[in-house]
Parts: sequence; structure tokens; C-alpha cells
Amino acid sequence: MLQFIAFIIFIFSFFGIAFMLYKKAPLVGMLPKTGSHAFKKHDLVAKVEGKVKDLHFHFFSKQMLAHRVLSFIKIWTLKAETKLDHLLHSIRKNAQEMDKKTKKRK
Repeated sequence: MLQFIAFIIFIFSFFGIAFMLYKKAPLVGMLPKTGSHAFKKHDLVAKVEGKVKDLHFHFFSKQMLAHRVLSFIKIWTLKAETKLDHLLHSIRKNAQEMDKKTKKRK
């Protein structure tokens, strides 16, 4: 029963969409091909829109710069961490050798 109700809803939806497309397709065909609208944008609106688009591009370039800087910092941090690891390893090794020498003396 539930499948039958779902099927009926599907059929009505399909015919509804087909009817809308049938009615609106000629109107869509009559729209201008250039994408222009029936009204002209106000100069202020056009300027603001242009600035928003430019800001978005600059934001993207700023993100790329931030990515490069952060990658550079990450690489240097990893190099410093590696150097510190080697230093700590040598200090531990020396401490173990000193412990062995002190245990042998006792």
C-alpha cells in the first residue's frame, strides 16, 4: 500500500513538472541570448559588485600567500624539531654512558 501511494505521488509530480516545462519552455526560448536583463543596473550597484569580485580575488591570493608562509614556517619548524631530537638523543646517550661508568665504579 505504501509503495502504491509513493508511486501515485511520483506520477503526479512527474506530470506536474512536465506541465510546467511545457508552459514555460516558450518563455525561456524568448529570453535574450546575451544574458542582459530588462533593466540596467545602477552605477553604484555595478561598482559595489565589481569591488566584491575584486575583493574575492584578492582574498584568494591572500590565502595562497598565507598558505606559502605557513608551509615555510612548518618546514623550518620540522627542521628545528629534527635538530633538537638529534641533540636530545646525543645527550641521552652521553647520560647513559655516564650512568654505566658510575655503576662500574661502585
